[in-house]
Amino acid sequence: MSRVAVKKRILRVKDAARVSRVDSLAAEEPLEIRLDGTPLTVTMRTPGDDFDLAAGFLVSEGAVGSPDDIATIRYCAGATVDGGNTYNVLDVRLAPGVEAPAPRNFYTTSSCGVCGKASLEAVRTVARWSAGDDPVELAQSVVVTLPDRLRAAQRVFDRTGGLHAAGLFTADGEPLCVREDVGRHNAVDKLLGWALREGRLPLRGTVLMVSGRASFELVQKAVMGGIPALAAVSAPSSLAVELAAEEGLTLIGFLRGTSMNVYTGERRLTSPERPSDVTPGAGYGSAGVRSTG
Repeated sequence: MSRVAVKKRILRVKDAARVSRVDSLAAEEPLEIRLDGTPLTVTMRTPGDDFDLAAGFLVSEGAVGSPDDIATIRYCAGATVDGGNTYNVLDVRLAPGVEAPAPRNFYTTSSCGVCGKASLEAVRTVARWSAGDDPVELAQSVVVTLPDRLRAAQRVFDRTGGLHAAGLFTADGEPLCVREDVGRHNAVDKLLGWALREGRLPLRGTVLMVSGRASFELVQKAVMGGIPALAAVSAPSSLAVELAAEEGLTLIGFLRGTSMNVYTGERRLTSPERPSDVTPGAGYGSAGVRSTG
């Protein structure tokens, strides 16, 4: 099986010093996902948790919502010229009666998944669970700890410095699952696939914490998994905020230190001063940050 990190010799340059050393790089390899023997998608990913990645992709596409919807997942022959298996081809067999996702161009890279207005319309029609009706409350004091808790679980990042991470946490800040990948959308799919295979969908009462920005596609995946809140250390896109507002999802960006921007669903965030009486929009500035004056 391919490793998640690859050793390469590099030249390290600092000022006038030049040193030859071995560096660890995050592995990136293609994964072809087949559905009942027919090629469905190819994505560039970090090898590892591939079965979860395939299952999570099907959750994101609205094709499955229960572990019983998938009959089998197995590696196919992806042999090299010397007869070795690349472990870069998966075949998913759906259970009888489960419909395959509608065909479209599924090719994705590790840096950007499939997004746009067409995907926005697809979410409105295939989402199985509503994020908006989840009554979970999130303590501000807990939310601000999530980036450090996510970072502490990034084992491969410590070796390579080149991976995104997605972590699923309870409302009390306890980690349920953390996945890493060169693609942020892959990391989230691996989480969703883990949840599907563990029979945990919908993921009510949880928070999805991601190490990068909050794109439309990540909001879409949270909605498809029934997750009521998404927090990111960087910025959301305009389409991500639009979708989060429409679906009733709490979207938090620029979560760093003790500060954050709450773009949608601020009703779920309880402050230390007033635990449960924050009305939507009250006490927040235009950027969604709680006013202090």
